Amino acid sequence: MPDTKADSAALIDVFDRRVERRLKRRQFFRNAGGLGLGLVGGTLISACGGGSGVSASASPSAPTDDEILNFALNLEYLEAQFYTYATTGSGLPASMLTGVGTQGAVIAGAQVPFQDPLVQAYANEIANDEREHVAFLRSALGSAAVAQPAIDISGTNPNGAFSVAARAAGLVGAGVAFSPYANDNNFLLGAFIFEDVGVTAYKGAAPLLASKTFLSAAAGILAAEAYHAGLVRTTLYAKGLNTSSLISAANAISAARDSLDQVGNDDQGISGSTPGTSNIVPLDSNGLAFSRSYNDVLNIVYLTSTAAVKGGFFPNGVNGTLNMSA
Repeated sequence: MPDTKADSAALIDVFDRRVERRLKRRQFFRNAGGLGLGLVGGTLISACGGGSGVSASASPSAPTDDEILNFALNLEYLEAQFYTYATTGSGLPASMLTGVGTQGAVIAGAQVPFQDPLVQAYANEIANDEREHVAFLRSALGSAAVAQPAIDISGTNPNGAFSVAARAAGLVGAGVAFSPYANDNNFLLGAFIFEDVGVTAYKGAAPLLASKTFLSAAAGILAAEAYHAGLVRTTLYAKGLNTSSLISAANAISAARDSLDQVGNDDQGISGSTPGTSNIVPLDSNGLAFSRSYNDVLNIVYLTSTAAVKGGFFPNGVNGTLNMSA
């Protein structure tokens, strides 16, 4: 008869060695500066369909899963507020904003007077997704969930985050406000600032998650974020065929975003190098999406390439331990 006790011992040994290898990989990425985390567009666990609590890292120098998830929650607050204001004219309910750290107010946006029913349908769908992400992350983190930090998504302030980002891309001049709520095209450009970052961030996050459940969810969310980013890029390109300045504006935002992170020249616009060609899927020479670290993500949302400076869409920085760019 089979030796079930020996078989069980062998199986446990295999799992132990697998966990050890994962922790070693995680420590390597931390030491190598690959602290990639989730951003602007989705949570790390919303594809899990449930679960409670998050695991801690065995290495004191590596980020714990709850630190990673809280970093993602900050970014989910930002996206959820932007899309919710754009589609409804109001923000998240107060019950979804409390938690650990200093709770901040929202410098509010406004409802977009959508003219294209397709763009409005896309906006409503994404807004609902982002609200569900916030709710699920808060539920999964429980009492460890961070509060919403101060967020700037104003469309009327010439010194607001959207205006600063648009000015860096050359879309508006000094002292002029850029409103992503003014019309369909401006809304798409505002969404474009966020959506691409999420795809690259999730790719960077995967090696750092200790929980197999969260690792699986990160892969699922990476796919979902890629759908969202591809939708925004496709819509911008299609509309840009009739309004060429729209493609130029999106490409200018990409270039400005590229100047903020520390990855190098890897951000890509929505048109190809050959005239008349699209670039819906931004990839490297191997056909792979590139990664961003949490430092790169913070540089973009803080709208600065300078280390240890907060601001931009988070005037006082994000809540949690992973809150400063390097």
